Amino acid sequence: MNYPNGIKKNLSINNNPIHTNINYGNRGMTLEGELNLTNEYYREIDKAYIYKKPTPIKITKVDYPSRDKAVIKEAFFTIPSTTDYNGIYNGKYIDFEAKETASKTAFSLQNIHPHQIHHIENIYKQKGIVFLIIRFTTLNETYLLRAKEFLDFINKEKRKSIPIHYFRENAFIIKDGYKPRIDYLRIIDTVYGGI
Repeated sequence: MNYPNGIKKNLSINNNPIHTNINYGNRGMTLEGELNLTNEYYREIDKAYIYKKPTPIKITKVDYPSRDKAVIKEAFFTIPSTTDYNGIYNGKYIDFEAKETASKTAFSLQNIHPHQIHHIENIYKQKGIVFLIIRFTTLNETYLLRAKEFLDFINKEKRKSIPIHYFRENAFIIKDGYKPRIDYLRIIDTVYGGI
């Protein structure tokens, strides 16, 4: 029997299993992949225009085995990147970083570089909508942590990680959905009063 998204159920006849191929769709997709699909959906319905920022690199060596098969052999980062995503929603600038952690207890601040923190501070000071989306993969919990709460934590605490209880008390949980997969704009509407 075939189910939506290519899922096939194993059937049996007289307790003898009938083997079928199982495809669980997007199971195991990374947070970045799900956010890219979400942002594509927002663009398709003309709700928001938010894009993944390309990593700034300078290519120094390329191998051309054939005209249509160029292979980059050497490159380096030209400038430190800022955050992962930016764009516009209802006339407001949106900027955010997305990270995953396998930890069940905390999100390590080593995952956010000093120049990224500085960038988040600058966007916040200019009244842009800036936040982090953090997924605890082992717990299957995804949070939207606003810049204010993020900056408050790193300015007041001496810890090198943000504990899970801080997210549960100060961030907004994002429930998985179908379309869009990670509806973070629903939270933005609630937090910022329907921008």
